[in-house]
Amino acid sequence: MSDHAVLHVKGRVLVGPEDVRDELWVVGGKVTYDRPLAPAAGTVTVEGWVLPGLVDAHCHVGLDAHGPVDAATAEKQALTDREIGALLLRDAGSPSDTRWIDDREDLPKIIRAGRHIARTRRYIRNYAHEIEPEDLVAYVAQEARRGDGWVKLVGDWIDREAGDLAACWPRDAVEAAIAEAHRLGARVTAHCFAEDSLRDLVEAGIDCVEHATGLTEDTIPLFAERGVAIVPTLVNIATFPDLAAGGEKKFPRWSAHMRRLHDRRYDTVRAAYDAGIPVFVGTDAGGSLPHGLVAAEVAELTRAGIPSLAALSATTWAARDWLGRPGLSEGAPADLVVYEADPRQDVRVLAAPRRVVLNGKVVG
Repeated sequence: MSDHAVLHVKGRVLVGPEDVRDELWVVGGKVTYDRPLAPAAGTVTVEGWVLPGLVDAHCHVGLDAHGPVDAATAEKQALTDREIGALLLRDAGSPSDTRWIDDREDLPKIIRAGRHIARTRRYIRNYAHEIEPEDLVAYVAQEARRGDGWVKLVGDWIDREAGDLAACWPRDAVEAAIAEAHRLGARVTAHCFAEDSLRDLVEAGIDCVEHATGLTEDTIPLFAERGVAIVPTLVNIATFPDLAAGGEKKFPRWSAHMRRLHDRRYDTVRAAYDAGIPVFVGTDAGGSLPHGLVAAEVAELTRAGIPSLAALSATTWAARDWLGRPGLSEGAPADLVVYEADPRQDVRVLAAPRRVVLNGKVVG
């Protein structure tokens, strides 16, 4: 397909949950619903059920289990996401500089949160800036300027002296840091597995919490009232039993805690959804998990009891609105995925895209 070829997409175009159109055109890499006056002889036609490019709102391009990776590995990660139709990625913390990806029209678009900000010796080695509370505001300001409108904190992690998960930051430090991020126009999210850090973070003004396995009947109403989103990463929470088994001898309290969080994961997510908390799709790919798991995460949300249409929206229309990126609107970049059947009826369709179109070009 040449750079200037016109693309005709027809079938069932899901512009929104209920906004279904018969066709769209791609001209100059952009979506239009106006038929070209004289379609080019080289017009390419694709048919099927069409969605905006999927969103993975929590992944890590440029990172693996050991820390930063080279450009070739980062490229492979991004291509793996592209193959499944994940064309918009919120990179929730990476020590690698992946700005070069922005110059590649064949790779997914990335919204970066800078590098993780963690407490000293309270996170995975080689991942984060590891600092003390007095430096939190300065590092948040630094990463707000480096990112694409997001900053990522590590809100809790195992405290080896206590032998269990514990909050990383005092309340006054996160209040000042979140206020600084907001002053600079950035939103703040935080890794949180446990219960203890959630109230302080939400009352301090945080915008999102990753994983959020520690939500309880006490904090769910607070999240709902403040409109704080969660990205449950259930495909990652599935690893908790293995993590617990590995640490049981040294940290039995932590191990038991991780098992409890895992056991109630579906109930936690469903209760959050029922309370009106915004829930979005994220996989946590790039740490210990491979990329390309967005369809599996959508399926996990439905297993938790979230209706199929809402789970689908959490990786398409609602997710793009939340991140401030267009879907299949007139004049938007033509990032879309074509399927054999209606994904609203069965989200498992997402695992087998028929065509992937990025910036108006068929790439898969």
